[in-house]
Amino acid sequence: MRGPHNIIRLIRTGATLERTGAMNVVLDAFEAPRAVRILAHTLGKPFQWLGYKGDPDMPPATRALTALGPAYIKFGQVLSTRPDVVGDELAEQLRVLQDKLPPFSRAEAMAEVEKELGQPVDQMFSEFSEPIAAASIAQVHKAKLTSTGEDVAVKVLRPSIERAFRKDVDAFYFAARIVDLFAPGARRLRPMDVIEHFDGVVRGELDLRLESAAASEYAANTKDDAGFWLPPVIWPLSARRVMTLSWADGVALGDNAALDAAGHNRADLAERVLRLFLLHALRDGYFHADMHQGNLKVAANGDIIAYDYGIMGHIDEYTRRVYAEILFGFIRRDYKRVAEVHFEAGYVPANQDVDEFARALRAVGEPIFGMDASHISMGRLLNYLFEVTERFGMETRTELILLQRTMVVVEGVARSLDAHINIWEVARPVVEDYIKQSIGPRAALRDFGKTAMVLARFGPRLPALVENALIAQTQKEDHPGSPVLSTLLTALIGAAAGAGTILLIMALN
Repeated sequence: MRGPHNIIRLIRTGATLERTGAMNVVLDAFEAPRAVRILAHTLGKPFQWLGYKGDPDMPPATRALTALGPAYIKFGQVLSTRPDVVGDELAEQLRVLQDKLPPFSRAEAMAEVEKELGQPVDQMFSEFSEPIAAASIAQVHKAKLTSTGEDVAVKVLRPSIERAFRKDVDAFYFAARIVDLFAPGARRLRPMDVIEHFDGVVRGELDLRLESAAASEYAANTKDDAGFWLPPVIWPLSARRVMTLSWADGVALGDNAALDAAGHNRADLAERVLRLFLLHALRDGYFHADMHQGNLKVAANGDIIAYDYGIMGHIDEYTRRVYAEILFGFIRRDYKRVAEVHFEAGYVPANQDVDEFARALRAVGEPIFGMDASHISMGRLLNYLFEVTERFGMETRTELILLQRTMVVVEGVARSLDAHINIWEVARPVVEDYIKQSIGPRAALRDFGKTAMVLARFGPRLPALVENALIAQTQKEDHPGSPVLSTLLTALIGAAAGAGTILLIMALN
């Protein structure tokens, strides 16, 4: 499907922005230079008749994104959390994309539930409400279990949503290919890899069985986290297109007036949501990757309640350590160490100058230390950071896309609750605690133990490996530098090191 016909889809995107009046709104929000504005209007205006009309009762940007489809809505959801990037007015307009989109009918939802769960709705639920929240992929209904009378939330995927997303993502693939072919300078951003990553995330979000499993794992990881709660999944009433959870009342985290009226401390909530994200990312390596205000509520007792587990992020232990060291270096203003970590992890090509890179990072970090968050222009900061990455040839790390995206969203949520929050001071205790536990003598000993256990599992196979290597060697020219002997020597050294490490650990215990 990734053929030239997608050109029409991309032209229609620009045409829709023009027709709905969103083009100028977007260009103004990003402070686009005059040349970009001229180019955008030149390409958009002649084709605006091809654009979708959208709902004229909506503000221009929201009208355009909802008309274009679910993938564009996802993009708008991210921007809605960043008033410091797109401005307060546009962020407020886009916030309705989080959970206030036009719903589909209750009858369609009930038909979908019956089809997926294989029994009449009234046998499962004594009550089934009209939609109470509607987002880009699914909507939620409040219901009451016939068997127990318990209130529950029933999430149902939008009809034909899979097809709609496939169409959008297909156009994105085509756009990424065009960038690869005609914009060599942008290849370091790995647009195809980024779209493939996004595609994989979306596919997971369109299967509510996977979301139910994610919710279960997330709940197990966070069950002891103070001030945080997840409504449990009701598995017998969940399937591919339907998910049922226990009901949880709360105030939307994006409704500051309601939070104030309920007596909640917004500064405390801002700090807690940021710390919880960092704790889950660093401690567990498994985090909620769609933490915008539409997916977060505050219970009467002050607990933060998280919903919508369709996009969850996972990072391995090594990447978590790299990320923590980078954060810790910024917190301590040790830019040389931050630069070294980038080089050690391979994020910056080895032919670059580490000291020069450290100075560039200092130019990013120093202006924001000690400054009130409300005076920091995140748009300018991100723009300069992009210039730095381009200058030093840094490629996009697809394994970090969700982490970086979620960090941007969570910071935006925190700043919407408390415009004066000091991000670095809030992050310090979480990062320092992780550093103490994961980097140091004890952590090294644990690593040796894990390595030893892996190597020990190969012990029974060593005789066969040696025999096979020797047989293969007789068929080649026999000399000490041959690849087969090198491989054999490496295996034997590794086995010996593993045995030695096991003995060391046994002695220490």
